[in-house]
Amino acid sequence: MLAGAVFTLWLSAVSMAISLVVAVFGAMARTSGPRWLRSVVAAYVEVIRNTPFLVQLFLIYFGLPQLGMRLDANEGALLAMVLNGTAYTIEIVRAGIEAIGPGQLDAGKALGLHRFGVFRLIVLPQALRIVAPPLGSQFILLMLNSSIVSVIAADDLTAAAQDVAGRTFRSFEAFISVTLVYLVLSLLFTAVFAGLERLAFGRRVASR
Repeated sequence: MLAGAVFTLWLSAVSMAISLVVAVFGAMARTSGPRWLRSVVAAYVEVIRNTPFLVQLFLIYFGLPQLGMRLDANEGALLAMVLNGTAYTIEIVRAGIEAIGPGQLDAGKALGLHRFGVFRLIVLPQALRIVAPPLGSQFILLMLNSSIVSVIAADDLTAAAQDVAGRTFRSFEAFISVTLVYLVLSLLFTAVFAGLERLAFGRRVASR
């Protein structure tokens, strides 16, 4: 159970970190990229958000080997969670970017900043403050969704519970324990993200 919980946290954290990095560039492409790139990113987001995560997981784990790309269960779980999480995170970051007034963009250009400079120095710092709460929620949802990867025998917390239940024939106790672990982790990270948000942005909010 402990090993499963550690792997679940690792899987969720790595997936969210990669998703966030990719999502920043995806959101930039979605808001200010060329038309063909905006269309590609929009299509990716719509496909991922409108299909079940379980189907995406099966497509990666069972479908990619037919194309010559073999992944073990943990690698397949990580790739599936990154692809799924990136689509949702792109929309979160995009909403934060679009919340910045166009006047600030014009002011940045008037100061001689190029497009990337405007994004990095003006848009991104303000957008991060806006998207911090939904990003915390997205991490928690990603962690909870990680329970699905147990169906391909990844080493997550739910798979550990299934193993314990199979060995001891005490399914009720095993899954009640896992339910409590997920609940505690969710509440813990909710508190952690709220504290980090106050620490990072509380003084700026108070100054307004």
